[in-house]
Amino acid sequence: MALTGRAALLAALGSLPVGIWEPSWTGILAVNAPLAVACACDFALAAPVRHLGLTRSGDTSVRLGDTADVTLTITNPSRRPLRARLRDAWPPSAWQPGTQTTASRHHLTVPPGERRRVTTRLRPTRRGDRQADRVTIRSYGPLGLFARQGTHKAPWTVRVLPPFTSRKHLPSKLARLRELDGRTSVLTRGQGTEFDSLREYVPGDDTRSIDWRATARQSAVAVRTWRPERDRHILLVLDTGRTSAGRVGDAPRLDASMDAALLLAALASRAGDRVDLLAYDRKVRALVQGRTAGDLLPSLVNAMATLEPELVETDARGLTATALRTSPRRSLIVLLTTLDPAPIEEGLLPVLSQLTQRHTVLLASVADPHITEMAKARGNVDAVYEAAAAAQAQSERHRTAEQLRRHGVTVVDATPDDLAPALADAYLALKTAGRL
Repeated sequence: MALTGRAALLAALGSLPVGIWEPSWTGILAVNAPLAVACACDFALAAPVRHLGLTRSGDTSVRLGDTADVTLTITNPSRRPLRARLRDAWPPSAWQPGTQTTASRHHLTVPPGERRRVTTRLRPTRRGDRQADRVTIRSYGPLGLFARQGTHKAPWTVRVLPPFTSRKHLPSKLARLRELDGRTSVLTRGQGTEFDSLREYVPGDDTRSIDWRATARQSAVAVRTWRPERDRHILLVLDTGRTSAGRVGDAPRLDASMDAALLLAALASRAGDRVDLLAYDRKVRALVQGRTAGDLLPSLVNAMATLEPELVETDARGLTATALRTSPRRSLIVLLTTLDPAPIEEGLLPVLSQLTQRHTVLLASVADPHITEMAKARGNVDAVYEAAAAAQAQSERHRTAEQLRRHGVTVVDATPDDLAPALADAYLALKTAGRL
C-alpha cells in the first residue's frame, strides 16, 4: 500500500542509512534537515488565515428546548487551498451538556477564491441572548506537519425564548371560552352586563334573571341570558424579586410564572380582552403595552426572554404604584408572586387596599410539589420530622391565602405543571361571574 503525505515523509526519514548512530552535529543535521525543509514547505503552502472572510446567517431566535442552526460562510481570498479545522465558540449554555466539543468543531476545505459553509447546531439550556464568541481556524499544509492559526470575530446573537409548554392546554380553554361566548349550542349564563337573548325558564335558573315584562307578553316565563363582557383590561404583573429565583424542580419559579402568564394572555386575547405585562422588583424590568391580539404573544415572549430573577427584596409599594399608573381604569390585575408569609404580610398586605378598591386582583403562586411529598412521608424519625416541617409550611401558605381572600383577592396556588391551567380556569370563572 502506498503511503502519502506525512506518513510517507516520516517513513522516508526513518529509512535514511545513518549506520551506527553517533551523537554528533553532522548526524543530527543529516536526519533533521529534510524534516525541517518539509515543515518549512508545508508551512509555506498552508493558506493564510488572517484575511479569510467570515459571515453568519441563520436563526436569530429559538424556543428553549428546541434547536437553532447558525451558518458560517468562510471565503478564501488567497491563491492557496484552505485545509482547516474550525472551532465555532459559543457560551456553554448554548449547548446540551457533553455536546459542545463535537458540535462546535468542523473540518473544511476551501479552494482558492471560493467559499464554503458550515452549520453549527445550538440547543440552548437557558433563556436569554446567546452571543457567538470567536471563530478559531487552524490552516494546515498539504502534509499536515505545520499549521497557521488565527482567531476571527463573527458576531451573532440567538435569543432563547420561553418554551410556552402550557400551550397544550389552550384548545380546551378556548372551547370553554366559546361556551361562555355562546358560540356553541351550550350557552353558559353569567352575570356580565352585556345582554345576549331571552329564553324559556328551566328549573335551576336564577330567579333574578327572569324578565317579567317579556313574561307578561307571552305564556312562558322568560329569563335573560348574558354574554360575558369583552374588551376588558388585564395587567399581568411578574414579580422578579428574590423569591422568584427559588428553584422548583429544574427551573426557577419565575419560569413557571411566565408560562402561566403566556397561557392566560393567549386565552384573554382570544376573548377580546386587552393584555399588558409589567415585570418589576425594585424597578421596571419589562413593560409591554398596547399590543394587538396578533402581536401580543410575540411581544410577550420577546420581553420575557431576557428576564432573570434579581436577588433583591421586591418593593411592594413601588410595584403597586407602578401597576396603578399602568392601569388607571378598572382592570384585572394578575400578580404572579410568592405566597410566603413574610413578603406578603410585610410587603403586599399593607398596600393591597390601593389595588382592590379600584381593581379586581388575582394572585397566582408556584407551589413546590416536593413539600406535598414530604408531608406524606412516614417510616422513620427523619421522615416524620420532614412531614411535620412540610405540614407547617403548608399551613402557613393556607393562612396567608386566607388573609388575601379576606381582602377580596382570588388566590391560585398550584405546582408548576398545574399553575397555568389553574390560572386560566380562575380567569374564566371571573368572566363567568361578571367580575371583569
